[in-house]
Amino acid sequence: MSDKLALAGGPKLIPDGTVKPWPPITAEDEQLVLESLRSDTHSWGPNCDALQKEWNEWNGNQLCWTTNSGTSALHMAVVASGASFGDEILTPAYSWTSSVTCILHAGCVPVFVDIDFPTANFDPAKIEAAISERTKAILAVHLHGLPCEMDAIMAIAQRHDLVVIEDCCQAHGALYKGKKVGTIGHCAAFSLNSNKMLMAGEGGLFVTDDDALYKRAQSLVLFGDFREPVDEPGYHFYGLGYQYRNSDLIAGLARTQLKRLDEYIADARELFHCVTGELEGTPGLILPLETGDCRTNAYNYLVRLDPAGCGYDGPPQELREAVVKAVTAEGVPALVWQRRILPEMGAIRARDAFGNGYPWAGGRPEVDYHPSQFPEALRHVDNYFIIGGLRTPNTPKTGRLIGQAVRKVMTNLDQLDIEAVAKTCDRSLYERGWAQQR
Repeated sequence: MSDKLALAGGPKLIPDGTVKPWPPITAEDEQLVLESLRSDTHSWGPNCDALQKEWNEWNGNQLCWTTNSGTSALHMAVVASGASFGDEILTPAYSWTSSVTCILHAGCVPVFVDIDFPTANFDPAKIEAAISERTKAILAVHLHGLPCEMDAIMAIAQRHDLVVIEDCCQAHGALYKGKKVGTIGHCAAFSLNSNKMLMAGEGGLFVTDDDALYKRAQSLVLFGDFREPVDEPGYHFYGLGYQYRNSDLIAGLARTQLKRLDEYIADARELFHCVTGELEGTPGLILPLETGDCRTNAYNYLVRLDPAGCGYDGPPQELREAVVKAVTAEGVPALVWQRRILPEMGAIRARDAFGNGYPWAGGRPEVDYHPSQFPEALRHVDNYFIIGGLRTPNTPKTGRLIGQAVRKVMTNLDQLDIEAVAKTCDRSLYERGWAQQR
């Protein structure tokens, strides 16, 4: 194997076509989708009802509603919590944007908590300091397929009488102390997006074991035009339903994919560990963490760079962009998922998601979103990237090649012209907008 990097003119380590695309589509998938297509039910149909039942059996939930997206399911979960205009929901400073937009859509105010750097998940030790008299719920995100420390989160919630929402959109089948995520909190949301471990192109699942939460969540799904007024506090969505229900065709594809989900997770975990075996001990790399309590479903292989370990003292984002470009040139599917933390979103910085300061107009004006409060999240987004290609139909041989290609780059960083790569990047993607924070 040549040590000359492909980016520097050497041969790429992984030949074109080696890494196969996700997801695999079988004859059974095609058959059920065609049956739905040829039926006379193209909105909610029998596949939707069957998917809900089959998901409950697979995951261990009692109540399930299938939606048109994971984001919709998250919005349902916030509504299920009973949160109302101006109430606060705690969520991690680093996640996908849906983990905060679902809070805004419900008229609630997000309050961010810094992450634990080794796991990139919620840091339970920092949650209680963020709780106020307006806090209604904790939205715990099992990010990149790794469960949060749920015992600590549930204990905090119990002390403060808070609802716990599990964002499981990336974590189908991940285990916390042997329990599947989505069965630990008061309610949860899963995604069926095309890059998820259970994929149907798009779609979602809202789950709970609490009938009252289930009924509140359903008020958001359908139109609700003629619901009777009630005296209880909170949103009731009189005629304001968002029409979040799923369709029969999508649910049909999800059903056949669900039959293979255990196999998909097992294969992904094997590939995950193949890459780890190749990368252990590589200078300058921080590998993903998995503890005995928190078992990943291997949705994403998350690595971070240690600039000091790389012998680099420049801007960490520039080193990361150069490494990603170099490993991609070697044939590795690599990407940077988010280059900013959630407190840097435009709507958050402006405190104005819907005009006239809504929903902050009814909340605490002193809620502080300055990014400097979230140093671990900032450190993470400046130094991480994700390695892809680690799922069926790819094999352990491909996983080992991917690990070897990343190691090749990391052991030949002297061949990278980091400054030249940085000049080709859109620096606005990782510049901190602190001066514009209110």
